[in-house]
Amino acid sequence: MDDSTRPASATWWCSRAKTAGLHGVVIWGLHRDTADLHAVGLPVFSLGATPVGPRRLDERLPDALRSATVGEWTVDHDDLVLADDDGVLFVSAAHAADVFHLAELIRDTERRQADQVRAGVSLRRQVRFDTYLTRRRTMPGLTFRQHLRAVGGEVEE
Repeated sequence: MDDSTRPASATWWCSRAKTAGLHGVVIWGLHRDTADLHAVGLPVFSLGATPVGPRRLDERLPDALRSATVGEWTVDHDDLVLADDDGVLFVSAAHAADVFHLAELIRDTERRQADQVRAGVSLRRQVRFDTYLTRRRTMPGLTFRQHLRAVGGEVEE
């Protein structure tokens, strides 16, 4: 669960982080001073904004300078932090090439499907939904995901 009892006054921290060469900041909780953060020019990813400051201060964890806990994830120097307007992902650097390859395949499939929809081919037709319904009559355990794999329409594997 997020900790909304300690909103970060992120402006001071973010200006120092930018000077140190960081490319963004992730806050597991709320931030304040949004306009000032925009002026710093460093992307900040948080659970939202609040006008109030911290209501409590906890002791720093012993490994705070070696790792960070964000929700249920613990991130350290062996991980990559990827973020955009849709949110933040943590990826083990050791698996990054595989994850990037899969992400490109998903992106390409979604773009191809969207292009076909714009050209007048419905998604139902692209994924042969009628075939799926027919096969379900004789194979009630067939899931839509299994069908999508069989016809090359899956995007989130």
